[in-house]
Amino acid sequence: MTKYIIRRLLFMIPTLLGVSFIIFGLLYLTPGDAATAKLGQNAPKEAVEAYREELGLNDPFLVQYGNYMKGALTGDLGKSYASGADVADTLAEYFPATLKLTAFSLAIAVIFGILFGILSAVYKYSWIDKISMFIGMIGLSMPIFWSGILFILLFSVKLRWLPSSGLYSFKHLILPGFALGFQSMAVIMRQTRSSMLEVLGKDYIRTARSKGLREWYVIVVHALKNAMIPVLTSAGLLTGALLGGSVLTETIFSIPGIGRHMVQSIGARDYPMILGAVLLISFSYCVLNLAIDILYGFLDPRVRSQYE
Repeated sequence: MTKYIIRRLLFMIPTLLGVSFIIFGLLYLTPGDAATAKLGQNAPKEAVEAYREELGLNDPFLVQYGNYMKGALTGDLGKSYASGADVADTLAEYFPATLKLTAFSLAIAVIFGILFGILSAVYKYSWIDKISMFIGMIGLSMPIFWSGILFILLFSVKLRWLPSSGLYSFKHLILPGFALGFQSMAVIMRQTRSSMLEVLGKDYIRTARSKGLREWYVIVVHALKNAMIPVLTSAGLLTGALLGGSVLTETIFSIPGIGRHMVQSIGARDYPMILGAVLLISFSYCVLNLAIDILYGFLDPRVRSQYE
């Protein structure tokens, strides 16, 4: 297992290099530049050109990319074009809010998704199953920005139960967390239901029941453990969707996280800040997927035996 973890950590290097190259290339090809965005459309051409030269924007693409990666490999992500602040320090300031939002929404998706999925499978075709499937259908059909707006209108504007902006306490995390995690919850719920129904039909489940074991024990100890492996796969993939969805969610709920700051940086053509944010999100996604892969080994002995 140790060799596998080391191999996965090494695999992150080409992954992050590929992500950085693609994003850097897209930013390079984007119309407009940081000099014009900083100085304004009416600034003298000489001033704009001098500022471009100062930022190194007149250098060829590969030279710009090489200079950026040379600094990034030593932990220097550059200075913000918009504010002049250190990119690494700025990301360290905003990342905790994004991490809280993503972790909370993932917890919502996993806990409620698995719970409703188990109930749907155990009480198949009952009213519990129908209600759960209806909730899942709504979750899959509703985009994050739409569910966020509806939650604000209902729970903040109409009922005045929860705050709609900022991140000052746990109450401020509830609405954006459910808005971001609602769609992922629906995916996990459907996956859990399908996986549980398959496992509950296995011979060893019938054997466990024939021994007189309590139903809850059969479901939790025997069925759930084996049904969780495909669910974990879905959870790992959904982590990336949650990290990406935090951009919209933070913007809608005015949360001071990396996603909202990245949107502002895109408008300002702040390339170092955009690149730093994308690399941090990509690195976080790789680490979370590695953690889920390690968890596979504890749930499935067949996976663990491959690396022992």
